[in-house]
Amino acid sequence: MAYTLGEAAKATGKSKATISKAIKSGRISAEKNETGTFCIDPAELHRVYRPTGIHEHEETPRETTKSVANDGIIKELQARLEAANERLNDKETVISDLREDRDRWRQQATALLTDQKTRPSFWARLIGRN
Repeated sequence: MAYTLGEAAKATGKSKATISKAIKSGRISAEKNETGTFCIDPAELHRVYRPTGIHEHEETPRETTKSVANDGIIKELQARLEAANERLNDKETVISDLREDRDRWRQQATALLTDQKTRPSFWARLIGRN
């Protein structure tokens, strides 16, 4: 697997400019791909510069790294979805309770209004009219 200019710099602990100058001077051979980025053979690079133990070129496919990152994102989104569903259920419970209270108050108000219509008024009772 070929290095890009940035990967080559990390693998050797050198700057991109140093690697680029070595390519331009002919110390290291490299090819440019269709996007214009350098493709540097690891053997060619390490013929001139020794690899650093910290940043050696990874042979792990990039898809595996993306897959691990996507798994983390998916788990976080699932946790957020579960929390949102719990909040939604709580709100639906509150709405149901409020509707029951409203219905009870409506029944009580209706009963009071019906009771007032059937009873004679204060003045009618005072005068003795029924």
